Amino acid sequence: MDSSLINKIQKSKEYAMEPERVTFHTLELEFKGDNDTYTVILAADGWSCSCPGFQMNGICPHIMALEKMLKPMLKRDPLPYGGNQNIVSDVKKSKRYSEEPERIRIISFTAAFRGDNKEHLITYHNGVWDNQTSAYFAQHGISTHIMTMERLLKGWVEPVKMLRPEVLED
Repeated sequence: MDSSLINKIQKSKEYAMEPERVTFHTLELEFKGDNDTYTVILAADGWSCSCPGFQMNGICPHIMALEKMLKPMLKRDPLPYGGNQNIVSDVKKSKRYSEEPERIRIISFTAAFRGDNKEHLITYHNGVWDNQTSAYFAQHGISTHIMTMERLLKGWVEPVKMLRPEVLED
């Protein structure tokens, strides 16, 4: 392991202590609820969830849990409670869900990452990472910013598949 990579690993540890550096633009994930697995999406126009509660109220415990877990990386106000929502039950359920991160598997996202020198665009789709704004990523298939995202989203995403050393020498 070269010293440059060691420095990037150390920097990613420091960045992970500052999750507010990240802003999710889009996010799609599977959320294992108590009754079924739902698709939750964050798009430019807001949240959606495939669960019946969201369809009825425009909010659900799945989104409420995500808003709590990802708060510093969302940069948006939480959704308001729904008119017919069982608020007490949903708040309890969302609290429990937020303590059970193994329920979540991220399918894809785009996020801005504010580095020390510039902003980076990080994308993830079905285990494939990209950081087009990083020259180091272009050469090595890894970057400080992606390593930080792996730390922040541990267990929700697949780790980056680094280029093999023999590929790096070519």
